[in-house]
Amino acid sequence: MQLTGFDGTIALVTGASGGIGEALVQLLRKSGCTVVATDRIAPIFADAVAAEGAAQLPPVHAMALDVTDSHAVDALVAHVEQDIGPIGFGINVAGVLQFGTVESTDDDTWRRTFAVNADGVFYVSRALARVMTPRRQGAMVTVGSNAAGIPRHAMAAYAASKAAAAMFMRCLGLELAPLGIRCNNVAPGSTLTPMQTGMWADASGEQRVIDGIPEAYKTGIPLGKLASPTDIANAVMFLLSEQAGHIVMGDVYVDGGATLRA
Repeated sequence: MQLTGFDGTIALVTGASGGIGEALVQLLRKSGCTVVATDRIAPIFADAVAAEGAAQLPPVHAMALDVTDSHAVDALVAHVEQDIGPIGFGINVAGVLQFGTVESTDDDTWRRTFAVNADGVFYVSRALARVMTPRRQGAMVTVGSNAAGIPRHAMAAYAASKAAAAMFMRCLGLELAPLGIRCNNVAPGSTLTPMQTGMWADASGEQRVIDGIPEAYKTGIPLGKLASPTDIANAVMFLLSEQAGHIVMGDVYVDGGATLRA
């Protein structure tokens, strides 16, 4: 099945400098989207991607954005709307991962985790809702985590922030659905990104995740492998596409069965 509905659409992606965000930028562009790729530092990959096959594919606009700064978010969306064109897709990928038991988590760590993972999703989605609403069209997807739906040992701040973002997107989806604007979540499990590999102490880390970690009350992955960034990006692409035109407020778990839910 060929996914449709991308040609000529402007897509805004946060957290675009690597991993899932980078994979998504490339898929969007190959599908015909002009992409605004943002991260705290303007994604350095974008120049190379834009140069490669520039005559055949739409451009990538690399821009710096701190999603925790609501004024910066509003300014960037206004700039894109005025100088590039109407934003049709918004994808929240930016996120941070913090470890620590509740007793060891200090105030700054808690606030920083929520500032990126929850506040950032709110600021970006609110700004996009304001420009999409008059047009009565558009789609947004937040890339969260399966930790939003299952407790994780020593990850309370991360899991709670991802759960907050997931419920926010469902509420936003309920508000915007009557206008024809669709909002959904994708909840990845363990994915081969720097965020994941940074948790491993040695080369056995990947197999330990696949097998499960009983001492942390974490099940293994029934499918027997970690996701690639493209696996997650493909799920986002489906939810943005015309083929998902009747899906709203969804929570799609892409984790190889690790949380024993869909």
